Amino acid sequence: MNLETLTHSEIIELYSKCIQELKKRNIIRTKNITGEIGEYIALDFYNNNSKLPNLQFAPPSTENIDAISRKGERYSIKTVTNHGSTGVFYGLPSQGSLEIPMQKFEYVIIVKLNDYFELECILELTWNDFLENKKWHSRMQAWNLTYSKKLKEKAKCIYEKVL
Repeated sequence: MNLETLTHSEIIELYSKCIQELKKRNIIRTKNITGEIGEYIALDFYNNNSKLPNLQFAPPSTENIDAISRKGERYSIKTVTNHGSTGVFYGLPSQGSLEIPMQKFEYVIIVKLNDYFELECILELTWNDFLENKKWHSRMQAWNLTYSKKLKEKAKCIYEKVL
């Protein structure tokens, strides 16, 4: 299919049909395409690797976590592309607060995708690793993580694409 020959309306219709098909196949659940594809890839990767815990999606609208292991460990899954920052983590004390944050999850999985939604890397951080590496996102008034060389050194590398 040559997408360049399609009209704007046909491209929009095709996009809508792709979203519907991704939902039908349980690859995504909402219209947050990038995040949900990352979550799907993470669960698929973990569940098809005998050295990693089996994960299942957390119930819809569960705060702070996206997946749960058979042992009950809670996972927050964030997806990054070339811009390099994760979505935000809500429910933690704001920057400058002396309040000790209540643990929201045991692990953060960061799925790094390229512009074609191909898997480049999966990193895993513990709760403590997350606390040490979180950055304040002033516009969102919440914390996030920046995908960087420093973060990769601190995290457990679950997968990295060989170039």
